[in-house]
Amino acid sequence: MIKQNHIQGSTNKAMSGYLAPLVREIPPSGIRKFFDLVSASKEDIISLGVGEPDFSTPWHVREACVYSLERGNTKYTSNAGLYELREAIAEYLYDSFQVPYEPSDEVLVTVGGSEAIDLALRALIVPGDEILIPEPCYVSYSPITRIGGGIPVGIETFAKDEFKLTPEALKASITPKSKVLILCYPSNPTGGIMSYEDWLPIAKIVEEHDLIVISDEIYAELTYEQKHVSFAAMPGMRDRTILVSGFSKAFAMTGWRMGYACGHRDLISAMLKIHQYSVMCAPAMGQVAALEALRNGMEEKDRMMESYNQRRRLIVHGFREIGLQCHEPQGAFYAFPSIISTGLSSEEFAQRLLHEGKVAAVPGGVFGLGGEGFLRCSYASSVNQLIEAIDRIGNFLRKL
Repeated sequence: MIKQNHIQGSTNKAMSGYLAPLVREIPPSGIRKFFDLVSASKEDIISLGVGEPDFSTPWHVREACVYSLERGNTKYTSNAGLYELREAIAEYLYDSFQVPYEPSDEVLVTVGGSEAIDLALRALIVPGDEILIPEPCYVSYSPITRIGGGIPVGIETFAKDEFKLTPEALKASITPKSKVLILCYPSNPTGGIMSYEDWLPIAKIVEEHDLIVISDEIYAELTYEQKHVSFAAMPGMRDRTILVSGFSKAFAMTGWRMGYACGHRDLISAMLKIHQYSVMCAPAMGQVAALEALRNGMEEKDRMMESYNQRRRLIVHGFREIGLQCHEPQGAFYAFPSIISTGLSSEEFAQRLLHEGKVAAVPGGVFGLGGEGFLRCSYASSVNQLIEAIDRIGNFLRKL
């Protein structure tokens, strides 16, 4: 005890000094901040904050996992993942989005899509490389880029363009140090999507400037009025694109942490090196569940999509009725209403809405350029909760 106290006394005052300055300076996730506030509260708060389906993982998927455990399948798999799962992923991507991959060396199973993005950036970044990131975007891209030694370069997108990446904005952001373009369509947090026609000029610029693309397509199955177009399916883009996706959103499997990356064998081989030294392999039982989801989970996925579409229309109409402008999201399960008319910053609006209106949503400013003045609201909640949330937000606005 004396020795322990001596150690504590000599280090506590400067313990943060042992941390890498880069890590010390990175702020915590703005999304998790509001999630933690809701979790800690004992009040009746409706959360529209976290991007998580309110559905449980389909029973047959859970059952496949349980049966696998009962048979004792608890050992390591191949570093790249179960071959049957990689085969199923490759078949799914070809059938759904017309992108061909070889399961043996062009598909890597990861611990969620987040690990896949991290692996891709660590495999590609040389310190000082600029990583182009259309914003508003998922909060992880810039911090992971910085940790990897890269320089994140935000490209602002706008509601008037339905938050699409325009060729003009992309061109204006490219410098001789530009190396990677990160894409996330359908978009978290805006719900924006890109069509084949939208992608064509982007693909041309990518080729002209010899960029590598990380395409985060985790919401590919969540589009409402037109089918998702994978950037990897564009002419000439397959080999210079790392397609990242997973099972969290479409199959209601967030806690399973099952993702994957697909791409040219040289890129996947480099990512596999990092993966095998850092996590060895994705959990075996989760891989069994993911395989079952791909083989037999499409009907449940379609039923969930019908429900999301109903909620999407409800929440957009609700925001417009209470006086908040809101573009119509065409993908994912987020609405991104403008709160500029209130005169409050997005952070102040979200804080006051939480404490005074008892509704949790994420301030748009945490998502980067173009996010300030907006609020991300997940509609992956029950219809009754969404109706009540809109009513509470309306009352909050009237009191303002």
